[in-house]
Amino acid sequence: MGFMLPSPTNPVEHARALMSQKENIEAELDAQFSILKANNSDMTTPLVDSEGFPRADLDIYAIRHARRRINELRNDYKDVMNEIEKALQAVYDPSTIAPSPTISEGVAQHNGTEDVESLSAFARVDGVAPSSPAAEAGLRREDLILKFGSLTRSSFTATSLQPLADLVSVNENREIQVIVSRSEEIITIKLIPRNGWGGRGMLGCHIIPHKS
Repeated sequence: MGFMLPSPTNPVEHARALMSQKENIEAELDAQFSILKANNSDMTTPLVDSEGFPRADLDIYAIRHARRRINELRNDYKDVMNEIEKALQAVYDPSTIAPSPTISEGVAQHNGTEDVESLSAFARVDGVAPSSPAAEAGLRREDLILKFGSLTRSSFTATSLQPLADLVSVNENREIQVIVSRSEEIITIKLIPRNGWGGRGMLGCHIIPHKS
């Protein structure tokens, strides 16, 4: 079927429509995996016996259809996540709409220093939990955040860090480049939000607003 972009409206409505599509894809993925589970199979379970004949204990048609649909949905999910990322940029920082590398592509280092030097801190790391995604990425207490993915100080119109939370929520298991200032040194960190690490949240750190 393929992922279809919702009709553009205003940036906020566009982002909401994409989030709705994301939820629909997740729901259908769950349904398709339930079909595999009901047939005691997964994406790699052999569908033929040792003699090369279709297994009589499995609904071969249902399993093949579910597998094919899961692969399609996984591609759709990847596409919609990329579009959500762009939509959030448009909501929180319209100046970033121009073509640029996506967060998931990551950049190990910056070419030149002009853009980094122009950045100002908008948040401070107030605590990092041991063995958390933040700790594994190298984030430390008192780090000043200059850039978080595509977000900079201009992305925030209030003291709330909601844009940062929104960006994290749609980037589970995907790399986010974070630029921090630590003891007057500029450091680039690659952070991968994830659940199931043993603590609260997908980062495992406490980030609070910072005023330069």
